[in-house]
Amino acid sequence: MDFNSLPLMEMMTKKMTWLSRRTEIISQNVAHADTPNFKARDLKQVSFQEMVRKESQASGFAPDRTNSAHLVGMSSNMPFRTEAAPDTYETSIDDNDVSIEQQLTKLGETQMSYQMTLNLYRKHLDMIRTSLTRPGR
Repeated sequence: MDFNSLPLMEMMTKKMTWLSRRTEIISQNVAHADTPNFKARDLKQVSFQEMVRKESQASGFAPDRTNSAHLVGMSSNMPFRTEAAPDTYETSIDDNDVSIEQQLTKLGETQMSYQMTLNLYRKHLDMIRTSLTRPGR
């Protein structure tokens, strides 16, 4: 059985891929902190709610919900588009808008999110393995 084909595992894998790509973009921003006219970039934020809506429409799968706040599906595609960093705080005389402090804060948040997602992924794999293992083995 391929655990990565399970919708939840696939979504977590895509999130980790998105976070890895965001780390690359932030690293590029830091590397160009002294480049004249360089504009900081970031990956376009992906709306979890939108991903769920698209997946439920594409698959025709809508699970029964006992509460209106429950999820209605999983994602099959996640766009990774870069955009100008929407939260620029300062611009230097040479028109460079990279703030090292801001980029390092984003990097820390991204690393924490990646680690949390990785831990969730591992825990779900452990739960699946436990459920598939016979008692007493």
